[in-house]
Amino acid sequence: MNKFIVAILAAAFIAPSHAAENWVASWQASPHAAWPSGDFALPTGVPRTLAQQTVRETARISVGGRRVRIVLSNRYGSEPLVIGEAHVARAAGADGGIVPGTDQALTFGGRRGTVIPAGAPALSDALELPLAPLEKLAVSVYLPQKTPLDTLHWGAQQTGHIAAGNAVAAAALPGASPLHGRALLAGIWVDAAAPTRAVVAFGDSITDGNGSTPDKDRRWPDYLAARLSADGVAVVNAGISGARLLGDRMGANAAARFEQDVLAQPGVHTAVVLMGINDIGWPQSAFAPQEAPMTAERMIAAYRQLIAQARARGVRIVGGTLLPFEGALQGTPFAGYYTPAKDAVRGEVNQWIRESGEFDEVADFDALLRDPRRPSRMQPRYDSGDHLHPGDAGYAAIAHSIGRY
Repeated sequence: MNKFIVAILAAAFIAPSHAAENWVASWQASPHAAWPSGDFALPTGVPRTLAQQTVRETARISVGGRRVRIVLSNRYGSEPLVIGEAHVARAAGADGGIVPGTDQALTFGGRRGTVIPAGAPALSDALELPLAPLEKLAVSVYLPQKTPLDTLHWGAQQTGHIAAGNAVAAAALPGASPLHGRALLAGIWVDAAAPTRAVVAFGDSITDGNGSTPDKDRRWPDYLAARLSADGVAVVNAGISGARLLGDRMGANAAARFEQDVLAQPGVHTAVVLMGINDIGWPQSAFAPQEAPMTAERMIAAYRQLIAQARARGVRIVGGTLLPFEGALQGTPFAGYYTPAKDAVRGEVNQWIRESGEFDEVADFDALLRDPRRPSRMQPRYDSGDHLHPGDAGYAAIAHSIGRY
C-alpha cells in the first residue's frame, strides 16, 4: 500500500474525534446593553467601568459533563474588550471563595488572554474538568486596562465579587466589592453524554427570578434544572428583568434576541416562553410614561414570530400564560403598572395562548398561581410581596407544573 495512504489512515485513527462531542448549554445569563446613568427609572447596579480588577462570578450548572467551555460576552460593546487572564474553579461558599486544587486557567485559541471584538462573544477552548449535575463554578476574569461595561445582565440573584488586581487564582477574595449583576459571564457549556439536550426558559424578571431568595438558586428555571438534570436535560435561563416582546431598554425585544439567546444555544430542544407582562404594564407608568397602551393583537403577532423562528429551527416551543398582577408595585414610584384595563389585555392574551393551538404546548401558569377567590391577583402563598413576582414557593410551583422534556 502507498506509504502516503498508510500515513493518512494512521492519522485518522490517532487523531482526536469530534464526532463523539455533545456540547450542551448548561447555564446562561442573557447579555443586554447598559443604559446611561439617569436615563432610566432603575440603576444598572453594575460599575460603569473597571480597570486592573478581577471579576469573579458564581454559577450553578444544570447538567454535568467531561469538559467545559466558558462564554464571555461583549455583545453590546462599542470597542474591543481585553481579557488579561481567565480561570474557572469549583466555587466554595458565598464569599467568592474557590475549592483549593480545582482552579484551572482558561485559554482562547491556546492563549490565556484574548480580545473580544465589539458585538461578539468569546468561547474558551474546551477544558478537561469532569462536572456533576448542579455543581457550582466560579469564573474569574482579569481586566488589565480600563474597560467600559457596556454589556451586562441586571439583577443576577447571585452575588459576584470585584477584587483589585489580578486575583483570578486567589482561593479567597478578602476586601472584594459585591457585584449584584453579571458583568462578563454569559454561558457555560458542557460536553455531556448523549442524548443530553437543553430546555431554554425565555422570559422577563419572573424567569430571571426577581423576588426569589438571592444566592439560593430558587428561580423557577433553577428548580426545574434540579428536577430534570437526572433525566439528562439541561435547563438554562434566558430571562432578562424588564424584557418585553415588543420593546427595548432592559434588553432587546424578544424577536431580536431569540436567535442568540435561545435558538443558538447548543443542544436546545425546547423553549418555554413566559413574557409579555411588561408590554402590558410598562405603558403609562414610570417605566414608559409616553407609550400608548398595549393591545393583545400586537402581542399575539409577536408570539407568532417566536413560534415561526422556533419551528424553522426544529425547536419545540411552549407558551406560558401571563401571571395575575393586581396591585403590582403599589406604594412604589411604579404605581400604575396595574390597572383593570391592562388586566383585560392580559386576559385576552391568555385566552389566545390557551385556545389558539399555535404553541406546541401550553403551560398555564396563570391558572396555577391565581387566587381562586380573586383571579386577577396571585395567591398570597405564592406572592413575593410585590404582587408581580412570585416568591420561592411560587417559583417552585411553576417548575413542578412543567412537563418532562
